[in-house]
Amino acid sequence: MKKLINAVDDVVSESLAGFCAAHADIVRPGETAPIVLRRHLKPGKAALVSGGGSGHEPLHGGFVGPGMLDAAVPGQVFTSPTPDLILAAIEAADTGGGVLLIVKNYEGDVMNFDMAREMSGKSVATVVTDDDVAVEKSTYSTGRRGVAGTLIVEKIVGAAAEQGRALAELKALGDRVNAATRSIGIALTSCTVPAAGKPTFELGEDEMEVGVGIHGEPGRRRVKLRPANEIATEMVDAILSDFGARATGEVVLLVNGFGGTPLSELYLMYESVRQRLEAAGLVIARSLVGNFVTSLDMAGCSVTVALLDDEMKRLWDAPVHTAALRWGV
Repeated sequence: MKKLINAVDDVVSESLAGFCAAHADIVRPGETAPIVLRRHLKPGKAALVSGGGSGHEPLHGGFVGPGMLDAAVPGQVFTSPTPDLILAAIEAADTGGGVLLIVKNYEGDVMNFDMAREMSGKSVATVVTDDDVAVEKSTYSTGRRGVAGTLIVEKIVGAAAEQGRALAELKALGDRVNAATRSIGIALTSCTVPAAGKPTFELGEDEMEVGVGIHGEPGRRRVKLRPANEIATEMVDAILSDFGARATGEVVLLVNGFGGTPLSELYLMYESVRQRLEAAGLVIARSLVGNFVTSLDMAGCSVTVALLDDEMKRLWDAPVHTAALRWGV
């Protein structure tokens, strides 16, 4: 294992310190807990809080700022943050409008965020993201996993929160966006967790994992490496099959890297996916390509498609100013 680290136990805390220092105009560290807070919270605004295990950067800290999250809670690598840290984020972010938790569907995350919600005694609602169509149940989850579609939910709901919408309306919007979003990923290599010091799983030189999870969980199956066009076809088919008759109209297309894939390959995959979606009659109204929901140093990518209505498109286009997403400002 070759990593730019000092000590395994300090990776998350030192990375968090560097992130907050590098983006001090947007975020600040928590005063009582290692969390990421929006630099200037808006009084009375319903606050958006998300989080989960580290190793998926820029998710979630990179999405803290005007137009998205008010706070992010990083756990240790691939490990849910503890309820006390989540509670600290809820208390720090709440300025009187209540708090919406956006939680990926992993058992540890769902349990710990729910415990923190109960402990807070505040007005707190939860949206659970479960956009992964690869498998119904995996190593970490009961039901579908929450993956890169979480970004879509955080962006659209974050824009609505910035407009001053009430907590109940944001909860309903988040559930609606999640229901309109599907993802699937493929891996060409494993990731290496610093504490483990070796790859999470082994792939042959000519193998790939179809439907891999963002923690390196097994996918649908392991197959021989194929040309990008064939990979794109299988990913698009899985998403469209899951949508069924709903797969019409305008969409957001996100091609997301897992941390170890060059942008040139991600754009090549975007072109392959774009052609297949358009051949199926979908209109790609908005696009995003890059490393947004990663798995440390894994080579591979995921494809996310979100069905858009006019309101969702307006909220996607609304200004956002975070370390990882920035437009309209």
